[in-house]
Amino acid sequence: MKPKGWKDLTPGGGVILEAGNADEYNTGSWRAFRPEWKEENCIQCLFCWVFCPDSAVITKDGKMTGFDYKHCKGCGVCAYECPGKKGQKAIVMVEEGK
Repeated sequence: MKPKGWKDLTPGGGVILEAGNADEYNTGSWRAFRPEWKEENCIQCLFCWVFCPDSAVITKDGKMTGFDYKHCKGCGVCAYECPGKKGQKAIVMVEEGK
């Protein structure tokens, strides 16, 4: 019997086989922490949007308006990169379910 190479293996779960279809997968249930937006501290720099690896930051007319929690995995990059206003972060990470 000839050994199988990686191209011969059957794809398992969580594999995205076609480009541009990540929107079909709701991955928000993976997170332990979620970002919470404090609009009063937001300077609309959009660093959160630029750095979000999941495209989970919702914008409208060039301004941040919230999060797509179906796709946010809770990595916290948005909160880390947020400069906020006068030292007050516009995005903080809170424990899921609180």
